Amino acid sequence: MASEELALKLQRRLQREEEEEEEEEEKGQPEPAPGAAPAPEPEPQPPARAPTASADAELSAQLSRRLDINEGAARPRRCRVFNPYTEFPEFSRRLIKDLESMFKLYDAGRDGFIDLMELKLMMEKLGAPQTHLGLKSMIKEVDEDFDGKLSFREFLLIFHKAAAGELQEESGLMALAKLSEIDVALEGVRGAKDFFEAKVQALSSASKFEAELKAEQEERKREEEKRRIRQAAFRELKAAFST
Repeated sequence: MASEELALKLQRRLQREEEEEEEEEEKGQPEPAPGAAPAPEPEPQPPARAPTASADAELSAQLSRRLDINEGAARPRRCRVFNPYTEFPEFSRRLIKDLESMFKLYDAGRDGFIDLMELKLMMEKLGAPQTHLGLKSMIKEVDEDFDGKLSFREFLLIFHKAAAGELQEESGLMALAKLSEIDVALEGVRGAKDFFEAKVQALSSASKFEAELKAEQEERKREEEKRRIRQAAFRELKAAFST
């Protein structure tokens, strides 16, 4: 196989390099002075151990994939894509978009994460300031990848836990979930607990998601039609002045 040939070539090249290094070391040694005692012969070194079977297999796999890449036959490695609508089906599309807007509002660094200082600012703006340890505890409770900051998925997880009753009433995350109702008041529900319970009940059927998606598409069509009407009116007005 081509991968085995590449492995053999690589091993031969390593052996040649080791032999060249030994020759250079022998050339670099000074010649003994006349009458001096001959230098003692170096002690024989134990033979190098052959690579283990696992190392050979790993090297062969790497060389094989490199060969496939060069020939254009390698399959692209898929990255897991986060879809909030499928991972959090209990939330409506409108709610997820509102929470996404809130997330981006406090993502001052525009890096797709809310770090500790940005969370501190968020809690202060919501009227529930937290201590440094309190902020770290909030992040730790939903930090699935242990990077010390909140991704959008972890941000949604806060509200998922609040809806499921998995947060302590006095915790900072529960305060965030309750106070965030101000930003999603257009849903027309009062009270954080009633809000989440109502959304879970309203989205019990799969047709709800399709209806919301269709409503968004119709709204975009109406906006596009309005834009075309405005452009046509502008062209008529421009033509009237040019005549």
